[in-house]
Amino acid sequence: MTTSELMASSRSVAGENRNRFWVRMWLYCILVILFALVLVGGATRLTDSGLSITEWKPIHGVIPPLNAAEWAEEFDKYRQIPEYQQINRGMSLDEFKTIFWWEWAHRILARGVGFVFALPLAFFWLTGRLESGLKPKLLGILALGGLQGAIGWWMVVSGLAERVSVSQYRLAVHLTIACLIFTATMAVARDLAPHSSGAAEKNTRRFAGWLVFAVLVQIYLGGLVAGLDAGLTYNTWPLMDGALVPGGLFAQTPAWINIFENPKMVQFIHRIGAYVILALALWHAIATWRAEPGSTHARRATLQVVLVVLQAAIGIVTLIMVVPIGWALLHQGMALVVLGFATAHWRATKGPAPLPAA
Repeated sequence: MTTSELMASSRSVAGENRNRFWVRMWLYCILVILFALVLVGGATRLTDSGLSITEWKPIHGVIPPLNAAEWAEEFDKYRQIPEYQQINRGMSLDEFKTIFWWEWAHRILARGVGFVFALPLAFFWLTGRLESGLKPKLLGILALGGLQGAIGWWMVVSGLAERVSVSQYRLAVHLTIACLIFTATMAVARDLAPHSSGAAEKNTRRFAGWLVFAVLVQIYLGGLVAGLDAGLTYNTWPLMDGALVPGGLFAQTPAWINIFENPKMVQFIHRIGAYVILALALWHAIATWRAEPGSTHARRATLQVVLVVLQAAIGIVTLIMVVPIGWALLHQGMALVVLGFATAHWRATKGPAPLPAA
């Protein structure tokens, strides 16, 4: 290769690294917004605000009520649904405004993250700053975001006619899809980041991936707990209803329905899920230290154990204190931290992604 060809190749590599840097910064901004969106969604649930807006207006809904007449109209729509008639009858307009603003903020953030994702994506694509392998991944995330908007309304609809709250099934799906979007975005961002070491051994990579899956399942279970308000009962630890394995776990028939609709069983499974994830994280850390002692992969696996222990402690405090909103949001936020770190760790075990120029 001639000197001029070497210089051209060097410039090409530098340009690809520069493009990766800016795409990565954009994706990190998306992650911050997604984190805020999930927390606001949690606050919306904890304040029972999710049914305060009874219509889905993707464009017009951006503008909140601007005068007394519009507020009266919005409040009148809310008064037609079972939640108001059976639980909040007699609520004042000012009280309604409080729950309205939580739901409005959640929806405006959801719309906002769509624009913040789509517009830079178009810019990077049209200006040739995206590697070909990134394009289907980013389009997939964008499509998943659009699906999530539809799932959000599907969830809200479940509480507008016969129920006084949204379906726990749909709430758990809505939360899990949000976390899937977060996971996918983190994986792509980490793929573009510099790596301090090469790929880990095959078993390490595989186990790191299963940990990501386990955390997602645990978050789904947490969605069921939230949907059933199961955290407001059996507020002791380590015993639950006076026993390590409480009675009444199969009080409903058929037996399988207890997993989704029996608050005691749902909370118990969520507790067991926490123990399982802690055990998996410990096993992964020990196995990684044995296979690759002193490596960055082993150090990350150790930090992952610390994060899981911290999350478990926050969950216990949240339960014992009967789910105060601050602790509940901390628990939800920490779940995202654990998920994000597990995803980044899993992607790092695969080693750096080669540059197209290489």
